[in-house]
Amino acid sequence: MKKIWISFLAMVVIFSLAACTANSDAGKEESSGETKEKILYLNNGQEPSSFDPPIGFDSVSWTALNNLMEGLTRLDNNHEPQAAIAENWDVSEDGKVYTFHLRENANWSNGDPVTAGDFEFAWKRLLNPDTKSPAAFLGYFIEGGEAYANGEGSADDVKVKAIDEKTFEVMLTSPQAYFLNVITNPAFFPINEKVATENPEWFSEADSFVGNGPFKLTKWEHDSYFEMEKNETYWDADTVKLNKIHWAMVDDSNTEYQMFQNGELDTSDVPAELSEQLFNEGKVKVEDQAGTYFYRFNVTKEPFTNKNIRKAFALAVDQQQIVDYVTKNQEKPAYGFVSYGYLDNNGNDFRETSGDLIKTDVEEAKKLLEQGMKEEGYKTLPEVTLTYSTNDTHKAIAEALQAMFKDNLGVDVKLANMESSVFTQEQTALKLQLSRSSFLADYGDPINFLENFQTGLAMNRTGWSNAEYDQLIKDAKSESDEATRYELMYKAEKLLLDEAPIFPIHFYNYVYLQNDSVTGIVRHPVGYLELKWADKK
Repeated sequence: MKKIWISFLAMVVIFSLAACTANSDAGKEESSGETKEKILYLNNGQEPSSFDPPIGFDSVSWTALNNLMEGLTRLDNNHEPQAAIAENWDVSEDGKVYTFHLRENANWSNGDPVTAGDFEFAWKRLLNPDTKSPAAFLGYFIEGGEAYANGEGSADDVKVKAIDEKTFEVMLTSPQAYFLNVITNPAFFPINEKVATENPEWFSEADSFVGNGPFKLTKWEHDSYFEMEKNETYWDADTVKLNKIHWAMVDDSNTEYQMFQNGELDTSDVPAELSEQLFNEGKVKVEDQAGTYFYRFNVTKEPFTNKNIRKAFALAVDQQQIVDYVTKNQEKPAYGFVSYGYLDNNGNDFRETSGDLIKTDVEEAKKLLEQGMKEEGYKTLPEVTLTYSTNDTHKAIAEALQAMFKDNLGVDVKLANMESSVFTQEQTALKLQLSRSSFLADYGDPINFLENFQTGLAMNRTGWSNAEYDQLIKDAKSESDEATRYELMYKAEKLLLDEAPIFPIHFYNYVYLQNDSVTGIVRHPVGYLELKWADKK
């Protein structure tokens, strides 16, 4: 995460896209004389948190940013990193120094050339502690990056450098097999240094936004909608087929579905109450997605300061019942944190090898709760409040958990909901006792899931700290032998789930309906919707 943590609805809404029941006029094209514009109608769910690349680190900003901007590399149709703004690159013999050669025809939407200096400016700004980017940790593999981000070094110590206008050099702390994948993330997009210097709020309005991607931002009515149009200055503009994309901001899945049915959207989420019918009719598409829906314990607040009480709550949860009867979107129940789809050096799936680390066990949960209460001297368990961000799916899952805690542990849990932006702030500030969360991978490697729970990271949001865990992650991130690296990650995940500052619910998938006239949309497992190759008849 790439990672603010994403709300489940926003994630499904943005990425909901395939065959369905919409009438033939859904997202109908507008005409201008003899020429019909190809306009795609999508739903962003809610207002983007920010179109400033290192700040908009969440699902309601990622997809838009991925289509408005572009980094050195870009994920292709097979979700592999390919040359983008960098036409090619050289790698030193020790695998630590990358020299990128930028395209001569790479330009910003205002006509300025994209330069190596724009990348140096952007990457150092990502790591600048004053930026307060939740994505800064992604840049710790850069020599000097972690020290600068932690206030222990300077920008001059960060080993990224514009050799000349079109040559950009990066020195890594150690060889990183997934480096080219990581830098497809929006956090590593360039920023037009001249524009940002003249207007530090360049990203906040459509008329001041400057990008370098397939589309440009042309309208933005905050909390209502925004629009993109094809960017004719993009180096690969001939590939882009759509003329315009209109993004609504509707945060209710039933309303979204009705808009789809009425021809106001080209894609839609699948409402839980209609999922069985739509699946049976064969109108729903399902694709894998790298991400996990889970809950965080605040280990600084009673009663979750006690490990056994945390594990009791975790083992009282029946993930299979939640996916079967609550979400109803054919998700896989999660008994670990790293999702399926990551293969080790022997071709074995990480999730299958790591196994079920925290799975429903009501009798064990009761024993652990009793043991934990004895350890803490509780005769009565302190009051527990479960908080979720306002959304119909989050509410349904929270109510299911409330019933499970009552039935399996005899514990009455109160529910509370908050608007998304306030919820994130409160969770980050460790003000919530037990709260929902979600993670979509920022890049294609298991370490991305596990690195979030290192001591002090903004993505941790549990108050949990474990020196052994921190060392396992540090060792894994500097290990060049893949077999050893995976063993370190297996140990780290086992430790995480044994200590239980979190408990997982399910792994994400893409479940969507789509106008039959729309083709070419790519749904990357890491969470970006790719519209560069999209088309509409």
